[in-house]
Amino acid sequence: MTDAYDSAALAELEARVDGWLAELQGAHDHIVAVERSDDDAIRWYVRMRGDEKDFTAVWLTLGQRTLKYETYVMPAPEEQHAELYEHLLRRNDRLVGAHFSIGFEDAIFLRGEMPVSHVAFAELDRVIGTLYAQVELCFQALLRIGFASRFAPGS
Repeated sequence: MTDAYDSAALAELEARVDGWLAELQGAHDHIVAVERSDDDAIRWYVRMRGDEKDFTAVWLTLGQRTLKYETYVMPAPEEQHAELYEHLLRRNDRLVGAHFSIGFEDAIFLRGEMPVSHVAFAELDRVIGTLYAQVELCFQALLRIGFASRFAPGS
């Protein structure tokens, strides 16, 4: 199997993503930071200020075949696990290009990926916007399900 993008093509795409992310940051006040990781992977994070959740950080990881993206939504639920997971699965049914999943330490993440051949400014904007919007739409409801006793009257 050959690599979909060789190192020269990946470097060119990496430079375009750098530019697109800078352009998005300049166009949106809620984007407070765009940073590169300092590990060996080609990774960025886009940190955004929210209303329902203080901050949402979307991680983008560029590989030879795919651009993976993810954001941490919340820690593992303390209670009502089945109800929370059912809620997430029902939300997954309405999502395009992303899905809720259980990650490290059973935390809830929103993840997706696309082929590198589809990486373009409009798709990057759509992906970041989708993850941000979904977190804003569901964060409080998920907390109220997974941490219900903390929201009970008299708590």
